[in-house]
Amino acid sequence: MKVTVRKASETDTVIISQAILESSRAGKRVGLFDFVFQASNDTELIGYLQRLIITSTKSYCHFSNFFIAVSGGESVGAICAYEPRIATHDALANALEEIGIDESYHERIAGYLLCEPEVDNQTWILDFLMVKEEFKSIETYKELVSKSMLPARLKGYRKVQTMVEIGSVETEMIYKKLGFTVIDEKRSDYYEEQFSRAGIMRLQILL
Repeated sequence: MKVTVRKASETDTVIISQAILESSRAGKRVGLFDFVFQASNDTELIGYLQRLIITSTKSYCHFSNFFIAVSGGESVGAICAYEPRIATHDALANALEEIGIDESYHERIAGYLLCEPEVDNQTWILDFLMVKEEFKSIETYKELVSKSMLPARLKGYRKVQTMVEIGSVETEMIYKKLGFTVIDEKRSDYYEEQFSRAGIMRLQILL
């Protein structure tokens, strides 16, 4: 069935929260937001994410940064596309504070912060790519990624980057098939201890 892509709205918190959770875990038991929220179960964690998605502060997790893949009236995938000069670390901290999470979360994600790539303000960022199992195809991923890069072109960006955990082979291969290449990586024993992966790689495509 044909897949189309549209901008997300405030009513898309379910598919967006699924995309954030699944993408950040990347096939592992825990991911970044497990440490941020320290929720007792997935239902509670998704509740936190759904609140984060609609805060008045527009962090990179805000619904306005997402594109949704739709097939037969069903939301079947999502991707986040944002400008790091706007969706800063401070914006995320402020959005988390809105829903009751103080800045002590920085200590809980220390392993991630050690490996997080440094991104300049001339770069468009993609994150949280997720497609439901029965709709996974390179055509669906291509449609999501290409639509999410259109605003980058309109705003004059010339490079698009994404971050993938080292060892997250499926996601790495998807981006490579779409023309992205690995430009660097950061590894940390502490990251591996926390997230059971060696670190984070950065992939880029030029527009």
